[in-house]
Amino acid sequence: MPALLRSVWEEPRPSGAPRRVWRDWVLVAALAPAAVVEGVLRPDLPWRILSVAVTVALVPTLLWRRTRPLAMVAVGFGVCGLALLVTRGRFAMDTAAFLLLLPYCLYRWGSGREAVVGSGIVLANLGLSVAVGNTSRTDAVAAVVVLFAFIALGTALRYRARARQREVDQVKLLERERLARDLHDTVAHHVSAMAIRAQAGLATAESNPDAAADALRVIEAEASRALAEMRAMVRVLRHDEPADRAPAPQVADVAGLAGPARLAGLATGTRSGPAVEVELLGDIEALAPPVGTAVYRIAQESVTNARRHARHATRVEVRVAVDDTSVRLSVRDDGQPGAARPGGAPGYGIAGMVERAALLGGVCEAGPDPDGGWTVTALLPRDGAAA
Repeated sequence: MPALLRSVWEEPRPSGAPRRVWRDWVLVAALAPAAVVEGVLRPDLPWRILSVAVTVALVPTLLWRRTRPLAMVAVGFGVCGLALLVTRGRFAMDTAAFLLLLPYCLYRWGSGREAVVGSGIVLANLGLSVAVGNTSRTDAVAAVVVLFAFIALGTALRYRARARQREVDQVKLLERERLARDLHDTVAHHVSAMAIRAQAGLATAESNPDAAADALRVIEAEASRALAEMRAMVRVLRHDEPADRAPAPQVADVAGLAGPARLAGLATGTRSGPAVEVELLGDIEALAPPVGTAVYRIAQESVTNARRHARHATRVEVRVAVDDTSVRLSVRDDGQPGAARPGGAPGYGIAGMVERAALLGGVCEAGPDPDGGWTVTALLPRDGAAA
């Protein structure tokens, strides 16, 4: 119980409290004349001039009810309490019911401390009304019920807005993670390839100028592909590209920036770096787009890591097998046993591969092979069911 009370007391104000809007001015413009009309037409109204003046004077508190809820509760119910004392319990303006909006906003937009203090002010005003004979005990109970209804509504809307904000924050986080994966898989892959080719070109520039020129051509091609994929990603994010300017086939679609049809393109000869051999079993094209994209990206990242970090590797084997329910991916290299990987710990690439598999209800593991080299395996459901 003390922990609950402490959490309520330390509850901060919710963010985004709106300031005055046109509806507030309309409400004020309607309530002030309504109070005057009640004062003129109601024959049994005691202390007519004072009651109307107090009610009209309190109407502007609605303009600050969200940004300064406790101050407005103190002003509104404090002035009403003074009016009860001055009129000896005969202050009874029906228009003053708008003051119920103040405790509602107190619980909707105020902090925990403000809500506790404001509740004390409201209850003290109600107790004073009973003490001076303005309100019977039965009416006081009814007033508490109505007051509680307004407070409960404000509290419910407050926590509903908080839940929605948490959902929005979670969506933003997931989107950031997705963008991080896509950026890593597109940029890092092509930049790594360019770095490897540049190193090979520098090493052979003096002895074999043709090899250096070939490296430059590969670097230019990788840069063009990286730029195309980045443009495709921006196009997907902006959602404003006309239909007649859709991405070219080699550029990815909305489901991802690559597909299973590009798996065979990972294969390379032995001219620079380890040879990459790709074996595809089963109906690769029948995979759901998200699954095909994940398979390609995991394979692409695994090959990139092997080229960058597998010492003395001569071969990288990529094997994709599709059956009726699942797709299994295996990427193995024959690098030096115990070869260290980035920083000795999983990097962003491995984390991205694991996340891609988990989002589709599958698993992905990466680690040293007992027989030497490094192995990445992934098992995904064929239909891409979420975890």
